[in-house]
Amino acid sequence: MNLLLIGSGGREHALAWALVKSPKLTKLYAAPGNAGIAQISELTDLDVSDHAAVIGFCRDKDIGLVIVGPEAPLVAGLVDDLEAAGIKAFGPSKAAAQLEGSKAFTKGVCDEADIPTAGYGRFADRDAALTYVREKGAPIVVKADGLAAGKGVVVAMTQTEAEDAVTACFEGSFGAAGAEVVIEEFLEGEEASFFVLSDGVNALPLATAQDHKRAFDGDQGPNTGGMGAYSPAPVMTDALVSEVMSRIIEPTIATLAARGTPFKGVLYAGLMITADGPKLIEYNTRFGDPECQVLMMRLNGDLLDLLLASVDGTLDKMSADWKDEVALTVVMAARGYPESYEKGTEIKGLEQLSSGSLEVFHAGTKRDGARLVANGGRVLNVTALGRTVREAQQNAYDAVARIDWPEGFCRSDIGWRAIARESGD
Repeated sequence: MNLLLIGSGGREHALAWALVKSPKLTKLYAAPGNAGIAQISELTDLDVSDHAAVIGFCRDKDIGLVIVGPEAPLVAGLVDDLEAAGIKAFGPSKAAAQLEGSKAFTKGVCDEADIPTAGYGRFADRDAALTYVREKGAPIVVKADGLAAGKGVVVAMTQTEAEDAVTACFEGSFGAAGAEVVIEEFLEGEEASFFVLSDGVNALPLATAQDHKRAFDGDQGPNTGGMGAYSPAPVMTDALVSEVMSRIIEPTIATLAARGTPFKGVLYAGLMITADGPKLIEYNTRFGDPECQVLMMRLNGDLLDLLLASVDGTLDKMSADWKDEVALTVVMAARGYPESYEKGTEIKGLEQLSSGSLEVFHAGTKRDGARLVANGGRVLNVTALGRTVREAQQNAYDAVARIDWPEGFCRSDIGWRAIARESGD
């Protein structure tokens, strides 16, 4: 089977790395890919926003399945157009992708299905939003309603921060994504990420993870797309997984099916484990980045089989098997990220780092002749396995130390919370 993978980040490199292991794979194409994906697939400069061009490519190359990595093409309806053309595609429809494309939409689903989540208000008017913030007080969470590349959320610990965040949204800091805002109560607890596959009716639990959104050690600095992650998340016990499935995931899938917009694809629930139990913070309708990297390192079996079952409606016949080991990934980013940063700086020392228990997934990279250079903010995902979180962390940072890239930086404490739990601190 020929596959087309849409995307260019570390998530897509991890998916490609897993997909090429499948005996069903004939050839893998990627659009646009990156320097790491180029090592295991054929890149194409296909314009994925031109759906007719994507359809034409799929017909020309006899593509049996399109895997859509990032959220923007999903929200733009790429899967709908591919399926209308008779081409199988992994990912939700445009309507179902609103679970990520609109935070207000997701809150409406929560209200309808009685899903535990933070109390909220939604506003299309700045003055009304500011009045709400002043009534509720800080800490409080301000979210741009639409897609903002993982950066449209401000956890405001002071009234001034909250008001500034509201103003920034309505003054265009996040473009059209900030035309409406959702303002939520601040939830106390520990965050976790939970992934399931859905075929529109059935839900297959995958695995748990925890990520680190803040740019700097100690969870300080601005929010980013993610600076590291590990799997499994120790806070997610079997009992909690069962509760999340019954109170959050299954009602969501049932509600969308009843609306006539069934959800197919991967559903990524961002959770807060509070004293009152798990609550939904947000949904993403694709694999997380960098969570996908740690999930793919732990996955046993054929990823392609799972993706096809999601598309074909046969997930009830499938199971997912995971390595007992912990996987941990450290994001190496260009200095200055998530603000301004330089592109084109050379990266050396990756050649000897890949092994069965260590992989460096590329995110923002490209080839400049024989040189490997940075081509984005988040550039590399150094991902390692270990018997414990501490061992996986040590293995990952040992590899980071062998990478020659003076213009890059990373956090030095990925996994700190889980290591504290392992140590009994």
